[in-house]
Amino acid sequence: MGSDQVTRLGELESVVTRRLPAILNEVRDQLVDQHPDYAEFLTEELAEIVTASAGFVRRLISLAAEPGEEEPPELGSGVEQVVFEEIGRSQYRQGRRVTSLLSAYRVGARVAWRHVSEAALDLEVEAELFASLATTVFALVDQLSESSLRGYLLEQSDAVRVRERLRDDLIELLLSDRADMATVRAAAARAAWRLPRQAAVVLVEDENDLGRELVSRLDDTCLRLRRPGSLVTIVPDPGGPGRRAWLARALRGAGAVVGAAVPVDRLPASLRIAEVTARLRRDHLLSDDPVFADEHLDAIIVHRDDRLLDALRLQVLAPLAELNDSSRERLSTTLTSWLLHLGDRKAVAEDLHIHPQTVSYRLGRLHELFGPSLDDPASRATLLLALAWGPPGIPVEPG
Repeated sequence: MGSDQVTRLGELESVVTRRLPAILNEVRDQLVDQHPDYAEFLTEELAEIVTASAGFVRRLISLAAEPGEEEPPELGSGVEQVVFEEIGRSQYRQGRRVTSLLSAYRVGARVAWRHVSEAALDLEVEAELFASLATTVFALVDQLSESSLRGYLLEQSDAVRVRERLRDDLIELLLSDRADMATVRAAAARAAWRLPRQAAVVLVEDENDLGRELVSRLDDTCLRLRRPGSLVTIVPDPGGPGRRAWLARALRGAGAVVGAAVPVDRLPASLRIAEVTARLRRDHLLSDDPVFADEHLDAIIVHRDDRLLDALRLQVLAPLAELNDSSRERLSTTLTSWLLHLGDRKAVAEDLHIHPQTVSYRLGRLHELFGPSLDDPASRATLLLALAWGPPGIPVEPG
């Protein structure tokens, strides 16, 4: 590079440095409508920004004067990259969009380049150097923008990890029987989760890939926790306007179970109800998709302890135990229909597609086996419970 060009580069640095207050004021004026916070910052910190920018100008012109490379070097100093990364982190902490920050950078770059290019043309800087100067200016802006974006994403990632850990702690607390409401409120505040009036537990089997994906798409107000064998989700205010229909649509195909809506301090009860409901779904006793537990409370109550149901059936259906399989099946089916139709023999015949005389014969046989208990309302209620809710077939005592 000739001495004449070196002299002109020195003059260019002086001209651009003198223009820095005007450049920054013009940037401020362009930001004031869309980005008033940044415009205010430029007004308040103008002197410091001018001083820092002078160092930028010096390095830009120095780099532009060096032989060109296909890939620009790291143009910002280590300190500057850390500073711009911290600007990105601060942007996230303040709840602002990173796109706004990057837009402000672009505005600054356009204004700065217009002033630099005008000064370079006035000084008759060579075309090759002029092009190198443009490349260097915009490469620096890109690299510092990347630093801010990296800082924003790192802060976001850190915040998400912390929030997820706090939410895991909160859901464990909510599903335990050891939490008082003061402790729950404090944990919810730390996890930035608004305590609802009511909530429900949703269960999806862990091996159900589609179910896990659909649950993950529920809105951010839901808390999720993976446990052995299942994904547990707490859904706030499931009974709110439109929430039930929304859940039904969102969970269709997930094989999900939605527990009863309860106050948040009773979520362990919703979990237990959901677990019983999930078992009934696995056993094909319930087939809705999704299954809302509060629509099947009768089935849940009866099947909550299958050992008790089996004991009840063995006891009240003992008169059928000595029959062969086909006779036992015919008479139990007839007895179930008779109980469900409140003794209407014509309705039983239509239900079972048999002749009314066949119904009469079978009922006579049932009266022989059960005796006067068929005329007792309490006994009939117990029989209906054992027959309507039990699995197909009549249990026979082993041995």
